[in-house]
Amino acid sequence: MFRHLVVLAALSVSAAAWAFDLQGHRGARGLRPENTLPAFEHALSIGVDTLELDVGVTADDVVVISHDPFLNPLIARDASGQWLPGPRGPLLRELTLAQVQSFDVGRIQPGTAYAKTFETQQAVDGTRVPTLAHLFDAVKARHADAVRFNIETKTDPTQPGETVSPEAMTRRLLQVVNDAGMASRVSIQSFDWRTLQIVQQLAPAIPTVYLTVQSPGNDNTRDGTWTAGMRFADHGSAPKMVQAAGGKVWSPNQGALTEALVRQAQALGLKVIPWTVNDPAVIDRLIGWGVDGVISDYPDRVREVMARRGLALPAPVR
Repeated sequence: MFRHLVVLAALSVSAAAWAFDLQGHRGARGLRPENTLPAFEHALSIGVDTLELDVGVTADDVVVISHDPFLNPLIARDASGQWLPGPRGPLLRELTLAQVQSFDVGRIQPGTAYAKTFETQQAVDGTRVPTLAHLFDAVKARHADAVRFNIETKTDPTQPGETVSPEAMTRRLLQVVNDAGMASRVSIQSFDWRTLQIVQQLAPAIPTVYLTVQSPGNDNTRDGTWTAGMRFADHGSAPKMVQAAGGKVWSPNQGALTEALVRQAQALGLKVIPWTVNDPAVIDRLIGWGVDGVISDYPDRVREVMARRGLALPAPVR
């Protein structure tokens, strides 16, 4: 009997360890306009564990959901229906919420490379940049009580004038999270590790997700600018850097990930959730390596792979 109980306990621990986290990137960018309520609602209707999103802060101190620190001409039209002239629109920090929400972000500008990349995205004209508080309210209204939020702070240490300071953004974000009673359902991620260090000081119970990109032309682990002074050369690997920084999750670009690094990170007590994985074959390979989750523009594709592998699927919320 005792041996039987031990085996059951071991199986229970194994199942708990394999709680795969399906994250809809910017809601479901491949299917609906990115970082909008229609995208988040569609992701919920498909069935995801986590809504992944990005935030900035407006001139009147409102936390809004936006990948860029400015209005992106590839997705933003003014009140007359004209696309903003490129390559970038006004900064969010220089606009009030009312001004930000006067723009339509319900479709990608036709004929652009970005539009060709996401040809399956269904436009929803009349869509506005949402506030984070509005998203929390929308999820509560749908009674999606199991869904989590992975929120990225969009600050850039090389362009400090583009956004509010890392501390100001982090404090305002945490205030919105606490006001909504969502602290137990949130993780905070960033390429700018300064914001994650602030989260760990102010709200240590909230998991921090350390984003890395390591490619020939772009590497935020190299010189300490993005990593709160930490350097790859002092640690020897990105997982070791994340552990030393106090992170709970390592979120690398898929191209930099190897099975050996998955094993190393997990041995260090980290979860591994790569971004942004859209190719079903790559999704399958990464799941085979034992990653703890995947961030994808196409959560429907991830579900198909999960189903083939016999993984438990998050329940759709309609």
